[in-house]
Amino acid sequence: MFYNASRETKGVLNVECRLGCGACCIAPSISSSIPGMPMGKPAGVRCVQLDENNLCRLFGDKTRPKVCLDFKPTHDVCGDTNDDAMKIISYLEGAT
Repeated sequence: MFYNASRETKGVLNVECRLGCGACCIAPSISSSIPGMPMGKPAGVRCVQLDENNLCRLFGDKTRPKVCLDFKPTHDVCGDTNDDAMKIISYLEGAT
């Protein structure tokens, strides 16, 4: 495991983000504007703000989209590995 359990809220285990995962910046569609992607991004497309180490260039920046700020990693969504996260988030994207 690459994350540390941080707290449980309403029965959901919240976890620390695995640095270098990037699944939440690739797998889901994002309909809001992103700097460099004014029309958002489709599911499965790498966000232009994701660097070569799979880290967000906008982390801590006021231009980071609200949907990105609001995302909270949980074990149910991120699984135990980066591959788990990509599979789970892709599945959830397709199911919604």
